[in-house]
Amino acid sequence: MQIDLDAAPAFVYTGSKKISPQQPCVMFIHGAANDHSVWTLQSRYFAHHGWNILAVDLPGHGKSLAAPLTHIGAMADWCARLLTAAGMGRAAVVGHSMGSLVALEFAARSPERVTQLALVGTAYPMKVSEALLGAAESNDHAALDMINVWGHSGAGQMGGNRAPGHWMMGGGIRLLERNAKPLHTDFSACNNYNDAEASAARVTCPALVVAGNRDLMTPAKSAQGLAGKLPDAQIRLLDGAGHDIMSEQPDALLDCLIGFLKPGLSPGA
Repeated sequence: MQIDLDAAPAFVYTGSKKISPQQPCVMFIHGAANDHSVWTLQSRYFAHHGWNILAVDLPGHGKSLAAPLTHIGAMADWCARLLTAAGMGRAAVVGHSMGSLVALEFAARSPERVTQLALVGTAYPMKVSEALLGAAESNDHAALDMINVWGHSGAGQMGGNRAPGHWMMGGGIRLLERNAKPLHTDFSACNNYNDAEASAARVTCPALVVAGNRDLMTPAKSAQGLAGKLPDAQIRLLDGAGHDIMSEQPDALLDCLIGFLKPGLSPGA
């Protein structure tokens, strides 16, 4: 579904279902150089179980054509405006990696609009190595290769996709290549974000932190540290998962979200 926002088309995936004001809403926010497609399994499940789904393409990513936003706070404000434009008053917000910082900032800035907060593959600080940042700035394909390798556990690099015939490493690099243009902007936004502790203290809704114990990009220890700053947070550690949790352990992540996003929330509008 395309929504006109800030004079530019913004794309959101709805799980192939129409938006209904009578249903609760979940907004999914992707990470750096990703798009809505990383949430396909989770989006479709909730869309077919009584939820409105807004799996966003952030500006400059996927099918959203506006220029990439340079700050985490600007991305959070954009998500809030998108929620309004979609006709939703409130939503549970789920974010991965960079998207987890956006989700956190959204919940801190608009606490009355976020019913629940789930941070997947998160960390604070979320610093990017100089080598990776430099490769991204020069549009060197090595940046994508580094992300793809560091983003998967050792087992994930060997295969084992739940869908026969699908290759996690091959799919991962194609996803990054599709969204390579805003990579340096995304990494700079993560590198420059210094508000997580103050923002976590302003979150008023229940929170879930999901981390992989084989994550080399946002280590579980850093995720646990951020969880400790949230007033009402639980943490789930997925054994054997790397950073790319949605592809490596999609069923385990879905189970975590099902258990957290319990039915019975008030409608999204």
